[in-house]
Amino acid sequence: MRVAVRCLPMLLGLALAWPVAICAAEPDRPNVILIMTDDQGYGDIAAHGNSMIETPNMDRLWRDSVRLTNYHVDPTCSPTRCALMTGRYSTRTGVWHTVMGRSLMDPNELTLAEVFKANGYVTAMFGKWHLGDNYPLRPEDQGFDYVARHGGGGVGQTPDWWGNDYFDDTYWKNGVPTRYDGYCTDVWFREAISFIRANRARPFFVYIATNAPHGPYRVAPKYADHYTKKGVPSPMNAFYGMITNIDENLGRLRKVLDELGLAENTILIFTTDNGTAAGWRPRTRGSGWRGYNAGMRGTKGSEYDGGHRVPFFIYWPAGGLTGGRDVDQLTAHIDVLPTLIDLCGLKKPDGPPLDGTSLRAILYGDRDALRDRVLFVHSQRIQYPQKWRKCAVMTDRWRLVNGTELYDIRRDPGQTTDVADRYPEVVRKLRGAYERWWNSLVPVFDDYVRIHIGSDAENPLRLTAHDWHCIDIRDCPWSQGHIRRDSGGNGFWTLYVERAGRYRFELYRWPKHTGLAAERVKAGVEIGLTRLTTDMNPTDAHASFTVRLEEGPMELKTWLQRPDGTKHGAYFVWIEYLGEDNASGPDKQ
Repeated sequence: MRVAVRCLPMLLGLALAWPVAICAAEPDRPNVILIMTDDQGYGDIAAHGNSMIETPNMDRLWRDSVRLTNYHVDPTCSPTRCALMTGRYSTRTGVWHTVMGRSLMDPNELTLAEVFKANGYVTAMFGKWHLGDNYPLRPEDQGFDYVARHGGGGVGQTPDWWGNDYFDDTYWKNGVPTRYDGYCTDVWFREAISFIRANRARPFFVYIATNAPHGPYRVAPKYADHYTKKGVPSPMNAFYGMITNIDENLGRLRKVLDELGLAENTILIFTTDNGTAAGWRPRTRGSGWRGYNAGMRGTKGSEYDGGHRVPFFIYWPAGGLTGGRDVDQLTAHIDVLPTLIDLCGLKKPDGPPLDGTSLRAILYGDRDALRDRVLFVHSQRIQYPQKWRKCAVMTDRWRLVNGTELYDIRRDPGQTTDVADRYPEVVRKLRGAYERWWNSLVPVFDDYVRIHIGSDAENPLRLTAHDWHCIDIRDCPWSQGHIRRDSGGNGFWTLYVERAGRYRFELYRWPKHTGLAAERVKAGVEIGLTRLTTDMNPTDAHASFTVRLEEGPMELKTWLQRPDGTKHGAYFVWIEYLGEDNASGPDKQ
C-alpha cells in the first residue's frame, strides 16, 4: 500500500506539465479514480445479463465491487456531469440542457475537484467535460490541475477542434490545442495512466470521462466487425465495439494500478451518464438481435428508468468495499460528492448546500438506511424549464412519471402498468414532493451562466454557436456538420466583461485557423447598447469590430449576410481584450 505524503511540487518536464513531488510522510488517504462512460446503459454490460456484448474487465470489476443497483442520473449528458461534480441537482447550477447556453455550470459551484484539491490531492480530468469551454467554466478553472479534453459535448461538435474524428485528433491540454496519436478512448486512458505513474507518491483524484460510446459511432473496424459477425446490426455493432474498447482500457488501467501497488488503496468507481443510446432497438424488424435493456422501459432522454438508471460499481480493497455485493437502496449522482468526502475523510470547503447524502452506511451493509428517500430526475432540453416536463419522482417503491403515471417499481420494474387510479394518495404525496422541489429550482430559471471576457486566464477567447441561447435547437448549430451544411440560425451569448476597455470582435463562418473565405457580404455585432455593421468582401475570412465596453454583464449577438441577403449568426467569434485607454465609443476595423 502507498504511504500518503506531504509534497513539494515539481515539474516533470514540458511534455507532461503535471506535478510530481518530493514528499514527507503523513497519514494515508485513498486515491480516487472515477470513470464515467457516455451513453452506455445498464444493459450494455455482459454482467448485467447482456448475452451478446463482451466486457470481461467490466464484468471482473462488477464481481469485485459493491454495486448500486438502484442508482440514477439525469437522462442526458451535461445535467448528469454537473450533478456528479457538485452533489446538487443540476438545474440549480444553470445546467438543464446539453447546448443552447444551458450546459454551462455556474462557476460558483463547489466541484469534486475543488474539494480534493483543497485537501491536498493532485487532480486531473481526461475526456469529456461538457460544462463550458470558456473561462471561468473550464475544468482547469474548476479545480483540475491537469486537463486533456475535447470540446463541447462530443468529438466533432462545434466547440471541438475542427476536423476531429476520434482518430489522431487535436485536444486541449491545459487549454492549449495539442495533437495526439491514436483513438480517443485510448488517448484518455493513456494520458490518465501517465498521470498516475507521475503522481503515484501522492494522493490523486482522476476523472476519466470518455466520449465513447456516444455517437457518431466510430471505432477501429476490428471492434465493429467482430459484432457484425455475431449478428449485431449497425450502428449497434460499432456501439458495442466502442464499449469493448473501453473495457480493454479499463483492464490496462487496473493492471497498472496493480503493478504500481496502488490498487489496494485506490477507490475505483465505474458509472455512466444516462441510459443507452444505441444498445436497445425494440422495434427492429425480423428475428435479429434487438439489443438488451435489462427489462427496463426507455432509453437515453427518457423519464422512465431506462433513461436514467445506470451502473455504479465502487471498489476499494483497503476500505473493505469488495466482494460483489448489491446495494438496492435508491441512490443518485448527487450522492457521489458527499460520499467521497465521507469515505476519504475530507474537509468540505464552504459552498452551496448539497442535495445528496453520504452513502457510507449502505455501502457497508446497512440494509435499513436511506429507505425513505424521494429523488427527482427530469429532462429539460429546452431554453426555459417547463413544470412536469419529462420527469420522474422516485422512491424505494414508486415512480411517478410526468405527474400522472404511477408505477410500482418493485412489482413492475418494466413500468408496464400504470396504477395511479389504484393509489391516489401516493400520487398526491409524490406530486406534493415534486411541487416543493420545483419551487426550490424556480429562482434560477431567469439567471444566465456567463462566459467571462477580459480575463488574463483566457485572452483572446473563442465563442462558438454551440452556446448560443436560442428558442429552438434547430437554430443552434451544435455540431461541425451543421457548420459544413451552413445550417444558419442565430442566438446570443451571455458574457461578463471583467475589465472595462477596448475589445476586438472577429466574426467567422469557419474556424479561424482554417483561413477559409466566409463568402459573406455584410456583418454586424450587437453588444450592450452598441450596434455596428460593416461590408465584407466574399473572400474575407472574417469581419472585425473594436468596441469599448464597461465592466458588467452583457449579451452578444452577431450576424453574417450571404450574397442572397439571408443572415445567420457568426458560428465562431474571437474576442480579445486590447487594454484600457481614454478613448470612448466603438470603431470598426
